[in-house]
Amino acid sequence: MSVTVRFAPSPTGHIHIGNCRPALFNWLFAKAQGGTYILRYDDTDQERSTQEFADGILRDLGWLGIQPDRIERQSDRFDRYDAAADELKAKGLLYACYESADELERRRNRARALGKAPIYDRAGLRYTPEQIEKFEAEGRKPHWRFKLPNHEEGDPFAIKRTEVHWDDLIRGTQTVDLASLSDPVLVRADGTYLYTLPSIVDDAEMEITHVIRGEDHVANTGVQIAIFEALGCKVPEFGHHNLLTTASGEGLSKRTGALSIASLRDAGYEPMAVCSLAVLTGTSHAVEPAANLEELAKMLDFKGISKSAAKFDPEDVGNLTARIVHEMPFEAAKERLEAMGIEGGEAFWAIVRENCASVRDAACWWEVVKGPITAVVAEEDADFIRKATEMLPAEPWDETTWGAWTKALKEETGRKGKGLFMPLRKAVTGLDHGPDLKALLPLIGRQNTLDRLGE
Repeated sequence: MSVTVRFAPSPTGHIHIGNCRPALFNWLFAKAQGGTYILRYDDTDQERSTQEFADGILRDLGWLGIQPDRIERQSDRFDRYDAAADELKAKGLLYACYESADELERRRNRARALGKAPIYDRAGLRYTPEQIEKFEAEGRKPHWRFKLPNHEEGDPFAIKRTEVHWDDLIRGTQTVDLASLSDPVLVRADGTYLYTLPSIVDDAEMEITHVIRGEDHVANTGVQIAIFEALGCKVPEFGHHNLLTTASGEGLSKRTGALSIASLRDAGYEPMAVCSLAVLTGTSHAVEPAANLEELAKMLDFKGISKSAAKFDPEDVGNLTARIVHEMPFEAAKERLEAMGIEGGEAFWAIVRENCASVRDAACWWEVVKGPITAVVAEEDADFIRKATEMLPAEPWDETTWGAWTKALKEETGRKGKGLFMPLRKAVTGLDHGPDLKALLPLIGRQNTLDRLGE
């Protein structure tokens, strides 16, 4: 069987790390199977959907390493959804309801007060022609509900337990009782579609074989399977993973911008740090940085995904980024270093990378090399620094220069250890930490060093 999956975000905002999880799960699953990955924009809400957000989603996915095999837009496919709705109406499975939102809420509250489940009572199926005429005269427009197959044959009001089962790729055997659910609204009163029907029509026509998404859709799956079958369509396999939250346990939202992919990128995090944490957190696998998506795919085991929510902490992605940067070869960093105006080449990167929490930190160390920097000289070290200036070795400089200089100063002044090395580091770099000066000093050069010591 050829595997085809889809990631279907709404272009109504920036995707965040929570969206990243299903995007990556689908990508890793499809590529491991040699399958097809479809980016399908759920842009039926044309008032809120924008091309800017669509472009941003594609850019963010590209940064993560995801390159869709196909791109589809639901806004191009309204005729398919209209045809499906007409088919369901002709079968008597999509029926008009005229209740307002306030009326529905009052009914739900009344049911709760009586100790009953707040399930829609299918009042729309009881309307007389006179009632419908009255509603129309009042200017009411109907919304349309799908009649679930949860009743006795021929009597939609004789509700009976109706179980829908599926073998979930992640959660194992799942069961939903359709009798516990309200008939879902598929078409709003203004004629626009909710997510459900367009998604099912597209999954069927695009031959989606596996739907991998968040666990908040588990209950919806029973309903969707019923609609697939009502339309005579093949039902895909489903997998529902746990959800990501913020470190404090809050849900993620495009509206708040919490942990958006764009913000993580702008903060200097490495894409594979973000991917590794988004995929491996909340699983049985240790959270460690994968070198690439192919390696990450080998780490992913759907059966090892926890049933509990997984917390995403930016501090963790920072730690993973640092681990990646510390091992990053020069060729992987070269383009970004050059874009920052860093001309030190491979020698410079090899010296500073272990002192960088992100690639952009290399700019700070390049400033230390090229200057200008403000030397830091304590009053009690002033005489020592003057002596160090007098004894500064002649060029050419190499990795033996630092050792020769400090050895001579130790013999001349009697200083040793931290009392010898720290005043020199602060005077030459302006900092009390950093790369090994044995390697860094030749890059700084004698004239730069002399200028700093003489300040």
